[in-house]
Order: sequence, then C-alpha cells, then structure tokens
Amino acid sequence: MHMQQANIKKGFTLLELLIVIAIIAILSVVLVLVLNPAETLKKSRDAQRISDMSSLKTALGLYITAVASPSLNTAVANLCLTGSNAQAQIGYSYTGGQMVCAGAAPAKGADAVSGSSFSASDWCYNATTTATSTVIDGTGWLPVNLTQITGGSPISNLPLDPTNTVATPNSPASSDYVYRYACQSVGDSTHPSYVYEIDAVLESDTYKAGGSDDKSAKDGGDNVNYYEVGTSLRLIGGGTTF
Repeated sequence: MHMQQANIKKGFTLLELLIVIAIIAILSVVLVLVLNPAETLKKSRDAQRISDMSSLKTALGLYITAVASPSLNTAVANLCLTGSNAQAQIGYSYTGGQMVCAGAAPAKGADAVSGSSFSASDWCYNATTTATSTVIDGTGWLPVNLTQITGGSPISNLPLDPTNTVATPNSPASSDYVYRYACQSVGDSTHPSYVYEIDAVLESDTYKAGGSDDKSAKDGGDNVNYYEVGTSLRLIGGGTTF
C-alpha cells in the first residue's frame, strides 16, 4: 500500500497553469518592448541605405579619377549644374513616373564655386522603368557610365532605396524614401570641375535627426532631412519639397 502511494505523480493544478501562462505572456510583452521589432526593421533598412551611399560614393570617386573625360550626367540634358547659367535637375531612384520638383527644388542649393543660389528646372530626372533603373551604363537613375572605369565598375548594379516609394505620385518630398542625386560640371582654378551629392532618407528613431546615433544631422550637409554623401553637400538644398 505504501509503495503504490509513492508512485503516484502529482500534476499541475489549474491555478499553477494559469500563473505560468501569465508569466510567459508578461515576458513576451517585455521582450517585444525591449527588442522593438519595428525599429529593428527600420534600422536594418537604414543600414542598407548607408551602405548603398558608401558604395555609390566609392564608384563615383573611382569614375572621376579614372576616366579622362568624365560626365556626371550622361545623356541627361540639364541634370548637372553649369556655373553661372545654373539650370539643374535632381535624379531620383524612383521608378513610378516622371518627377516634378515643386517650387524649383534645387534652387535652394548652392553653387560649389560661387556659393550663390541656383536657378533650376521644374522637371527632375528619374529612371521611369524598373527594367533600366539599376543599369550602370549611364541610362539608370544615376546617369553615370561606370562601365568606363579602368578595370571595371566596383558595383554591378545601381542600388535602389529599400522602400523606393513616393507618397504623392510625381511630387517628391523630403519624407519620401528614395535616393537623390545632383551634380555640377563646371569649376574654376580653385574648385573641382566635377562634384556631386547623393542623399538618402533615414527612418529609424536611432539614426534620423535627433536620434541617439544621429547620422542625418551630423553628416556635414545642409539638410537634416537627408543622409548626405558626396564631394559638395550643398548641391541639394535645405528644403523639404524634393
């Protein structure tokens, strides 16, 4: 009789199970709050943007130094600024249709030589079809023929923003997640003839302006809305309508 009682196994009571379930639920909520998966995804996309900007800067640096007669706006009239007769456009990675720069967006930019404001065209260049948007032969969204680099281009395709969308079709704003490009082709005896700027919009609370690891406001550029890289970070101005 004593042996039979010793072999009886006692299970969990309903109250004990409820307590365990409640603890697991609380821990799950705490884990979600600590990890913040939405912010983690934003930081992942931002990391890709920062990497893309670095890759493009490297490619353009090689192109400008390696090609005898570089062109920062292959086959795209009025994309690059040209000094005193400064008409310009902004190139976009967006592929959803022709972009219109509201209020002549590049006009807020500054001439790399004189420091004066630009005049500008209302039309902005972009790769209008997905099929050709990433090619590196000068017909992609960044119209520079990187295939001319001696030894070959360091990138095989032009990167696109991980989101690459515009909230209001054909009317870009600084809140839109697309890459932007501007260039200037005329210098003088003390300024380089070929300068450019490439921008991305960062979305994570950590990396965007005011974040704990603020990269947008501390990149040396003139627009806190963008993460800016290039050799002249005033080509694209400080506004919000492009």
